[in-house]
Amino acid sequence: MLLILAGLVILYSTSVYNGEVKFHDAMYYLKKQLFATALGLAVMYLVAGIDYHIWKYAAVAGYVGAVALSVLVLLAGEEYNGSKRWLSLGPFSFQPSEYAKVALILFLAWMVNKNAKKIEKITILFKVLFCILPIVGLVGASNLSTAIIILGIGVILVFVASPKYVQFIWMGVIGTGFMTVFLMLESYRLERLLIWRNPEQFAKGYQTVQGLYAIGSGGLFGRGLGRGIQKLGFVPEAQNDMIFSIICEEFGLAGAGFLIFLFLLLLWRFFVIAVHAKDLFGALIVSGAMAHLMIQVILNIAVVTNAIPNTGITLPFVSYGGTSIVFLLAEMGLVLNVSTMVR
Repeated sequence: MLLILAGLVILYSTSVYNGEVKFHDAMYYLKKQLFATALGLAVMYLVAGIDYHIWKYAAVAGYVGAVALSVLVLLAGEEYNGSKRWLSLGPFSFQPSEYAKVALILFLAWMVNKNAKKIEKITILFKVLFCILPIVGLVGASNLSTAIIILGIGVILVFVASPKYVQFIWMGVIGTGFMTVFLMLESYRLERLLIWRNPEQFAKGYQTVQGLYAIGSGGLFGRGLGRGIQKLGFVPEAQNDMIFSIICEEFGLAGAGFLIFLFLLLLWRFFVIAVHAKDLFGALIVSGAMAHLMIQVILNIAVVTNAIPNTGITLPFVSYGGTSIVFLLAEMGLVLNVSTMVR
């Protein structure tokens, strides 16, 4: 709840300028996020009251649905800022890749639990991971960062359930080779590597450079809430992927550190719940949610600080995004239900 409240305050501060310029409404983004958050809290409350074992019977159907929606995005999805990631449902837009993360967690938890006694066999490991390749490929066609998150969730869930670790070295080598080939297939992906190394030399490095200016100008305690400069049209779409840079500018190192502490506290609670879960299925659900949050937070902060090449990825609970907050809170509902049945 602290993350949600902090996220809404930060989002309002960050989005006022863009809302006024684009929609003539300073509260445009905040109102939409408030609606999505209220819906997400209702979903969380509902899911938290449902026995998590029931999701075993819906896991396969949920995964098939995620694949179908991903195909539909490629065929009839709406494009925004050069990316085709959304489906329109009347006045509402929906990002299927966010649903795919939750569906994948439940599907993998079911599959790994089903093969728990044979999971140490390399054939079973590859069988489990092979099952997620369709969704990774479909999502990765238009959203590489989300595909990386989905693949990361899969690897971590298998890692949690496996008693042996040597085979993961070989999987890492194969994964590195696959990523190298994947990057070489499209020239724009290699271009991102060049921009990452010298963002000031490329027009497409503008967002990264401005984000770094925001981080550097925040100092130890920041300029103060609402007093940031870079959000005034300098950092493109500041309320989305680059919101962490505005946090650093307005709240400084201290504020950014406190936000990271909240994420670490939440991840620690996930770990405690997973360790004390009643069964493997429950532990895997919590581990999947933990993996999702951990990977996404790390990638977002790494991108904003230019530690890795720029790729569009939001900061959980903080960045603007209705579909994201709804499904994140749905995951919280799953974790809360597991926590009510700890040993």
